[in-house]
Amino acid sequence: MFNNLIAMSYMDKKLAELLNPIVEDLGFEMVRIRLSNGDPSTLQIMADRKNGQIGIDDLADINTSIGTLLDVENPITENYTLEISSPGIDRPLTREKDFDAYQGFEAKLETTEVIDGRRRFKGILAGTSEDEVLINIEEGTVGLKFNWLSDARLVLSDELVKQMLRKRNTRKTILNEEKFDEIDTQLESNEE
Repeated sequence: MFNNLIAMSYMDKKLAELLNPIVEDLGFEMVRIRLSNGDPSTLQIMADRKNGQIGIDDLADINTSIGTLLDVENPITENYTLEISSPGIDRPLTREKDFDAYQGFEAKLETTEVIDGRRRFKGILAGTSEDEVLINIEEGTVGLKFNWLSDARLVLSDELVKQMLRKRNTRKTILNEEKFDEIDTQLESNEE
């Protein structure tokens, strides 16, 4: 169901199966989920809006809904911290559609197996062809099977930042004035 780029370990996949319906019901897509070991462990979930950028209020809504479900289901036995975030500008590429959407941008790809003497590939994304991710490297265009990938992410560049800023500027911000009135009322009552 979930590929290794979205959910790597067995526990990540189980958590993704439990939590993904919540993320989707809220109108978002799960980009990646990782439960890291530590004291406490960290459950990191990256989410994105299906058609556009995700905002801080969106992340807070996801955090509340997922936190509630985790409290009820209790799938993680050790202490953990829940971290909900956006993928960011130099985002991980975890879904086949990501490789088409960011065609023309620089990326780093890593494979599980050695391919032509290497596991790491850095170059310009050239989209996908059937079940392969295409990347232009110095030696030419290489096709890597999607299921060979163990890690993939965009490389932060001026061009990528400019593209993200263009997207952000073309998106209209819709303000919910009722929330501002509620905040103003709360501030006034706290000042008294």
